[in-house]
Amino acid sequence: MDKNDKNNTASYSQDKKKLINRLNRIEGQIRGIKKLIENDTYCDDILNQINSSKSALNGVSKIILKKHLGSCVANKIKNDDPEIIDEFIKTIEKIIK
Repeated sequence: MDKNDKNNTASYSQDKKKLINRLNRIEGQIRGIKKLIENDTYCDDILNQINSSKSALNGVSKIILKKHLGSCVANKIKNDDPEIIDEFIKTIEKIIK
């Protein structure tokens, strides 16, 4: 799939509702962290909530990454698009830093 082609369906579109639900929960977690800070909550409790939110975001990222690799990247490799490997490596590097 060409990332600039608006007519292509995103590889994660089947999971869109599930992803939106997860992101809504994460959004709630972030609002909860803000309230903890506003209420001068014990630092360790805040840090645990931040870590939980990071883990939840990583879960969303894993789903999208898996779909991207299995669909978008695979299709570009099949179509002999040499740029996809460099693009994918850059994406992975951003994720793991």
